[in-house]
Amino acid sequence: MKQLFDFDEIRPFYDEEIPDVVKSLSKEERFRHALKFIVPDVDAFCKEMEKCTTKRDFQKRLAIPALINLAKRSTSGVDISGLENISPTGNYIYMSNHRDIVLDASFLNLMLDANGFETSEVAIGDNLLVYPWISDLVRLNKCVIVNRNVLRRRMLDVSRRLSNYINFAIKIKHTSLWIAQREGRSKNSEDQTQESVIKMLNLGGGSDLLTNIKDLNIVPVSISYEYDPCDYLKAREYQLKRDDPEYKKLPQDDLFSMETGICGYKGHIHFHLSSVINSDLDKLDTQGETSNALHGITHTIDQAIHLNYVIYPGNYVAYDEFFHTDRFSDRYSAEQKSHFMDYVQKQIDKIDLPQKDESFLRKRIFEMYSNPLKNKLIALNEIS
Repeated sequence: MKQLFDFDEIRPFYDEEIPDVVKSLSKEERFRHALKFIVPDVDAFCKEMEKCTTKRDFQKRLAIPALINLAKRSTSGVDISGLENISPTGNYIYMSNHRDIVLDASFLNLMLDANGFETSEVAIGDNLLVYPWISDLVRLNKCVIVNRNVLRRRMLDVSRRLSNYINFAIKIKHTSLWIAQREGRSKNSEDQTQESVIKMLNLGGGSDLLTNIKDLNIVPVSISYEYDPCDYLKAREYQLKRDDPEYKKLPQDDLFSMETGICGYKGHIHFHLSSVINSDLDKLDTQGETSNALHGITHTIDQAIHLNYVIYPGNYVAYDEFFHTDRFSDRYSAEQKSHFMDYVQKQIDKIDLPQKDESFLRKRIFEMYSNPLKNKLIALNEIS
């Protein structure tokens, strides 16, 4: 399907482009190496991939079965609630908190497909696309590229193009799209929607801010991981930034985080879909002020996400340890506490730093696991 705007650099591939893309991918050695972490037989996977003629064909034949196998190996189960809040014929922006670089949207699409819903397109940052084959793979899998590494003077144009594409996808292509509530993962799980994301979405609308956002049918999605395989990498980065304020991650760091997140054990994962936020936006008293409307929109999304976290025993243990309390000691057994504390120590043991500060690192990991509970309590008005 063609459109009025030039989206060729960022859009998913058209189906007619798929045969050439899969032939090229199947010969790419780095792609074949990466597949070894996910599929048992790389040659068989590539031969099957070359049979694909559409993006949906690729997902049905290969991506979804691979995700099912990955879930069996690296989780104790993935499930979803709130499907009654969406329609199989509806088009939505699924806006979620962001834990894993690759799997947040992938497992959401797995759950949607398993329950008879169409998979969504996925907004993914170009900082992850360090090789051309990665870009090809994600666009084959219905991804939209978010350009982040651009000059400041081009940022508005790049944001407007992305917003135009998202509006085009929802209103004209009639497809849904996943996007994180903020740029990049929240390293301490302090999940707050960035106003800049809402401003970007607004650029492609043709009316006032609230109307433009309502036209996109935002569904807040709460993602709850029992364990984050990258927790020790995030803690390590916190110490590196503490010790050297000029510290910058390398592209290889993101690749290693991707690999760790995909392959590492995640325990139980739950997705909850809230209702479209439009009725809540209608209740906002913004007094015509854009800043008030922005705050109201982000607060509405945050409330929905925070209220619907699943809280695991480790979250309760981490909260009590981080805040030095025994408030939730009745929510976990001595065995569960011992298990979580041992898990945290094993994660810290993986960190290799010359001036390793174990106390600091442990505190950062406790903070990561306590924040979903803290924010849920705030949303419930149980703490301020």
